Amino acid sequence: MQPMLPMQFGIPGGPELLIILFIAVLLFGANKLPKLARASGEAMGEFKRGRQELEDEIKRGATEASESGSREVDPTLESEAETEPEPELETTERPDEAEVPS
Repeated sequence: MQPMLPMQFGIPGGPELLIILFIAVLLFGANKLPKLARASGEAMGEFKRGRQELEDEIKRGATEASESGSREVDPTLESEAETEPEPELETTERPDEAEVPS
């Protein structure tokens, strides 16, 4: 006897897609479905364009960094970092911990 494997959800097949399409028609109406499909397609296209632009920008930055060989640090930023003191944390006493005169 083989052990029973848990059911795994995969990509919906033909009957499942028909049921989903039928529910969408009931919810939105046959007239609005083409508009919804067009709007979602445009949104996906815009997302892909934005992702591609971001990938291109990252690749461009990586190639510029590798071409320069070493990173140049602005000397003014370096001197500010050396002269700037670290902020001290303020401690506050809680009323129950404060010294109360007897």
